[in-house]
Amino acid sequence: MNEPADVVTVRLRKGLQLRDRDTILHGRETGVVKKLANGGFVEVHEPLRPAARHRLTAHEQHEPLVLEPAVDGHGVRREVRRSHRLRAWLSRRYFAEQVRKPSARHYLSDTQHPEHVHEITAGGNTDGRQ
Repeated sequence: MNEPADVVTVRLRKGLQLRDRDTILHGRETGVVKKLANGGFVEVHEPLRPAARHRLTAHEQHEPLVLEPAVDGHGVRREVRRSHRLRAWLSRRYFAEQVRKPSARHYLSDTQHPEHVHEITAGGNTDGRQ
């Protein structure tokens, strides 16, 4: 039932969500590569401004709709309409494979790693504003 256009759209959407998540956690790539004392190389990332970080994380994370059971706790059957089943199916197709946005705890723990090099810009701040 997967149409080629549907598969391509889901892959593009997931790729864009992963890119946004990576940008939030690691910052903007500057294109500067530094050589470490041990001979390794790291790319310098510039942290995002709070406004840019907010823009990437301000959206709601919707959960897929779940159909209620056909029989409730008292043994009474309830009617499950085709429209409800269709809504639940469409909701699962659209929301099930979304990339979760990072929590504040995840953001703080992931940005404290030593391999993330942040360089101070010419203006003396680390958020990229001059």
